[in-house]
Amino acid sequence: MSTTQELERAMGQDVYDVEGHKVGTASHLYASDVSGAPEWVTVKTGLFGGKESFVPLTGAHTEQDGLHVGAHKDVIKDAPRIDDNGHLTEAEAAELYRHYNLQAGTPGMAQPGMEQGMAGQESMVRSEEQLRAGTETVETGRVRLQKHVVTEEQQITVPVSHEEVRVVREPVTGTDPGTGKIQEDEREVVLHEERPVVAKETIAVERVGLETETVHEEQQIKDTVRKERVDVDDTTKRRKH
Repeated sequence: MSTTQELERAMGQDVYDVEGHKVGTASHLYASDVSGAPEWVTVKTGLFGGKESFVPLTGAHTEQDGLHVGAHKDVIKDAPRIDDNGHLTEAEAAELYRHYNLQAGTPGMAQPGMEQGMAGQESMVRSEEQLRAGTETVETGRVRLQKHVVTEEQQITVPVSHEEVRVVREPVTGTDPGTGKIQEDEREVVLHEERPVVAKETIAVERVGLETETVHEEQQIKDTVRKERVDVDDTTKRRKH
């Protein structure tokens, strides 16, 4: 285990897992509330360091190329998502201990296989696969706006008027011209009417555009997982009483 000063100098350097694979970059140290010694280190992982994972310093040591920790790369990247806010709560620490198969306050990391534990009895670690689901964005189609010209009939109502003739009769007096004469005569009246006149003009009526809307829903996924099962094979011979 490296000293606190060595660990502090390793911040900002590369972090390697137990097999020597590069994991990310060391960011911050977290000390134990009990002993005050460094207990966890946050490691920036991902393509652009967008995720920060807590990694135990159990079995960690510094070398010239950076900080080497005692956990595997896949385990580190699947660590619980905990905000790097300067302090771990008891619940957050317990969740990390469970993820790394560590016991709080004990120096050793649990390894798969047979080990001494459980009040001195032989025990083994049972592992199982768990489904972890994420999302990816894929193209599902394209929508295109196209404008073209169509012809249709349109009908509107136009008010019109026209002139009609009606005969008006009224009595005449002896003083009117032509009184007392019999002769032929003729009068003419010009009639008028309104007729619809069609004209066309182009005006803008609406603006049409496309916009996307994100619709959230839930989908069920399923897959097969493997798990270990522990059976008891008792070959002890018992005496009859």
